[in-house]
Amino acid sequence: MTHVLAIGAHAGDLDLTAGAVLAQHVLRGDRATLLHLTLGERGHPRMSVAGYAKQKRAEAEAFAAEIGAGVRFLDYEDGLLPEDEEVKMRVGDLIRELRPDVILTHWSASIHKDHARTHRIVEDARFYGGLKTLERELPAYWASELYYADNWEDAEGYTPDVFVELSEEAYEIWSEAITGYAYARGETYGFPYVDYYRALTVVRGAPAGFGRAQAFAAPKGSRDLRTRYFGKAAPQ
Repeated sequence: MTHVLAIGAHAGDLDLTAGAVLAQHVLRGDRATLLHLTLGERGHPRMSVAGYAKQKRAEAEAFAAEIGAGVRFLDYEDGLLPEDEEVKMRVGDLIRELRPDVILTHWSASIHKDHARTHRIVEDARFYGGLKTLERELPAYWASELYYADNWEDAEGYTPDVFVELSEEAYEIWSEAITGYAYARGETYGFPYVDYYRALTVVRGAPAGFGRAQAFAAPKGSRDLRTRYFGKAAPQ
């Protein structure tokens, strides 16, 4: 069984960019978990920060339940996500606890500072999680695979080279579940998130010879990969 851990800066980030892949793994009998470093509670122009935080947490929990994934939250503030050793250690400790085979997160460059910081936090947290000589409450654990999700806000220098073919069932589960977020229904700033990311599955799938796919970038040195699942058991 493969365990895929998707770590996002805000609730809703990796749900959009990797949610169909997570749903597909769950359908296969694998385990998926979403970890949100902040709720993204400052993302609604007409709701209070506290009110949207409560709503966003409920939306994230509902999304995870609909695709069959687990969900975890850290308590950092939207727009004020720190990039220090404390947050890196906290995420590293969660990696030791959850023991994922695969981690998905943001690309390194972004128009949103929380996204770029999350990229660097996760890279260091993965290192801390796997460092055997670093004594923490739980034993060290190395997550063997790391990939960066395809997000329109993280486009600078991003070139996807990992294409995960989506089954129609996984696509439909994700496509319906994501509409539970207010931002996906056009209730925040009006960006057509659902239309964009649904269309992107076709755009990313076509060059790989797939009907639909979600795309990822691999760390430098990895090879091109066209697959249906992450993890060691993935058919090549």
